[in-house]
Amino acid sequence: MKLRGLVGVIALAGCAALALPSAQATPAGATDGLPIPVPGAAAKPADSGRRSIEATSGWNASSSYNAVRYAKLYNTPYVPASGCKRPNVALNTEARVRYFETELARCLYAAWNPIVWRAGGRYNVKPTLVVHGYTTINTSCGKVTGPTSFYCSTGSGTIYIPWRQIVTYYGQDPTFAVAYATNTIAHEYGHHVQSMTSILTASWWRQQHMTGDAALAESRRRELQASCLGSAYIGANKVAYPMSGGLLTQWKYVVSHSGDMAGQPRDHGSWTNHNFWSLAGFNGDGHGTHAGSCQTWAAAATRIS
Repeated sequence: MKLRGLVGVIALAGCAALALPSAQATPAGATDGLPIPVPGAAAKPADSGRRSIEATSGWNASSSYNAVRYAKLYNTPYVPASGCKRPNVALNTEARVRYFETELARCLYAAWNPIVWRAGGRYNVKPTLVVHGYTTINTSCGKVTGPTSFYCSTGSGTIYIPWRQIVTYYGQDPTFAVAYATNTIAHEYGHHVQSMTSILTASWWRQQHMTGDAALAESRRRELQASCLGSAYIGANKVAYPMSGGLLTQWKYVVSHSGDMAGQPRDHGSWTNHNFWSLAGFNGDGHGTHAGSCQTWAAAATRIS
């Protein structure tokens, strides 16, 4: 979940996980022996990426801050339940992963579209979904290497999901794989919501005009918000797509073990804070879930560390 690109912005998934070759399938609800989700690497800007964004975005320090801090998105109604049930398919082949993620993308669009409209954003814009099995993939936002999910904002936006990673997890623990696949695309769609409401490009502009710890903190606010938005959808639709029992246990494992790893750039947030924002989105205010729970730019530094 990271931002980069010539015209678009790219966001690499913070929930891409490392497979453990010795891991065995575990009973639904158990977490012993599961892989530890880790963040994707930051994508590098393509040549002239910064100059292109500066020339075409029209952002400045004041407008970009207002876009991320006071976005209309935060005052929108509860996220509606899409009513979509979990796709009844085993995640053990490329075709089945593609079907699963395509159905979830359709459901995410149905739920978020009216919210984006109320936020004054680009509604009725469906992102393209690319389910890939490549070690290196070329996108209009640049080249990305590794089995990483990510979002590119060029045009209508594109979500990239690596199917081999999910199939591997399914062989180890089917319930974990479902939780991981669900959370990953929900997070990436959170970036699409950011893109459609100008938060994504404004944040990227801000980060390009920062250095050191400030730039990393900007990235963390963006990534933690995408996780919160993704979790808001999951929470809104938890009756039709039951998030309970073993699946809820595995989902909580995923979100509490996602974020920055030792020795890696601190650009996604700590495990503790990733868990905090994911649960904030999922739980909402007790009556419903809403984007207002995801105001990471209003949060104290300790909540985006």
